[in-house]
Amino acid sequence: MTSRPTWRVDWKPSDMTKTRTRFAPSPTGFIHLGNIRSALYPWAFARATGGDFILRIEDTDQDRSTQAAVDVIIEGMRWLGLDYDEGPFYQMQRMDRYKQVLLELQAAGWVYPCYMGMEELDALRERQMQAKEKPRYDGTWRPAPGKVLPPVPAGVQPVLRFKNPQGGSVVWEDKVKGRIEISNDELDDLVIARPAQPGETVGTPTYNFCVVVDDVDMAITHVIRGDDHVNNTPRQINIFHALGKTPPVYAHLPTVLNEQGEKMSKRNGAKAVTQYALEGYLPEAMVNYLARLGWSHGDDEIFSRAQFLEWFNLDHLGRSAAQFDEAKLRWVNAQHLKAMAGEALAPLVQAHLQRQGLLANERLAALCDLFKDRCDTTLALAGWIARFYADVVPDDAEWAQHVTDAVKPAVALLRTRLAACAWDKASIAAVLKEVLAQTGLKMPQLAMPVRVLVMGTAQTPSLDAVLSLCDREIVLARLGKA
Repeated sequence: MTSRPTWRVDWKPSDMTKTRTRFAPSPTGFIHLGNIRSALYPWAFARATGGDFILRIEDTDQDRSTQAAVDVIIEGMRWLGLDYDEGPFYQMQRMDRYKQVLLELQAAGWVYPCYMGMEELDALRERQMQAKEKPRYDGTWRPAPGKVLPPVPAGVQPVLRFKNPQGGSVVWEDKVKGRIEISNDELDDLVIARPAQPGETVGTPTYNFCVVVDDVDMAITHVIRGDDHVNNTPRQINIFHALGKTPPVYAHLPTVLNEQGEKMSKRNGAKAVTQYALEGYLPEAMVNYLARLGWSHGDDEIFSRAQFLEWFNLDHLGRSAAQFDEAKLRWVNAQHLKAMAGEALAPLVQAHLQRQGLLANERLAALCDLFKDRCDTTLALAGWIARFYADVVPDDAEWAQHVTDAVKPAVALLRTRLAACAWDKASIAAVLKEVLAQTGLKMPQLAMPVRVLVMGTAQTPSLDAVLSLCDREIVLARLGKA
């Protein structure tokens, strides 16, 4: 189980100008690339500006929230290197704080009880839709000077509603979308607490209210999140003002679409972020690809994490929906893989080999260097390298094409010479030249069947390099099958 620290309500930031961002996922399912991009940008902005990045788990949906989902969120962030400075904090541990602020707002006249039940509210909305009006709460229970409220129904626990300002507009300069202005008359009075249960003074607070209290208490300066939250923002800004607090800067990121142009989601085939690690993608490549999925730095396509943090700001976030392209991701991954040293790739490949029950030796780093240019994932690289540690089954068509009766005597001669030579690339290359001179064959005529016998395929890197990194006994045994 992940430890669950609680937030200190009396915390006071020492430097109010310091950037403080947050990632606030709901643990109701696995985290996919569309979700994790909403963590990447606030993390990058905090790191680029010397600020703090906070992880907050919004787990108020207790019917769907699970610890397993929390663990996957943390695992995915750890794999990508999205380290957080504070947290994870859990909203369910902060209920007493939310209820305290609710009572303070109620005492200040910003909150009132509403006894309109769901049936009555549904009927109201039905009438509004028939009249081609926007469905919304009509303020029946909103107190006002000289207004007579309906009789309080017996035995009914009210919800608490926020008294949204009337008239005027909510205006903010969104760092992605530009100036946004929403008329207060478009906003009805939001339910900010559900009916109280027996023994409760105040019912369970709702999402939009909890988020504001969290952002106030945690001194969040910039909220960088998906544009599915745009409709929540004017309501949250009004709650900030009711609390006498300045709202943070908002940046609403466009949706990430899947390859079919649909919103990326589990329902639409999205994979968990952690699945990409198993499939051999590099975290540095994933950060590079995700960064470009809604942000740009000129025409730069491939860059390091350090370069990304040096360049990143909120001014170059894109306004259009970004579309995931796995082929592009594989290309980006291949560029990062090719740039990595074999020593760095070796432990990643070793993990794949171990899942296949294979144990590599001290030649693994050199093997990674030899084959990395042919691969776009570490899993593909492990597929090549597994041929050095497990039996290979040559391709039937390539065997028939290359391992012919005419060449078998030359293969036998090569086997004899390899059994006695020094086992290094130069010595093996010299033996190959001797056999070619003695048999009158061209290099492809000998190299192709040897590759098929030893590696199972006619397409490999330089033959002397391949053989030198394979155990001599394995090479001799495989050549002996000709």
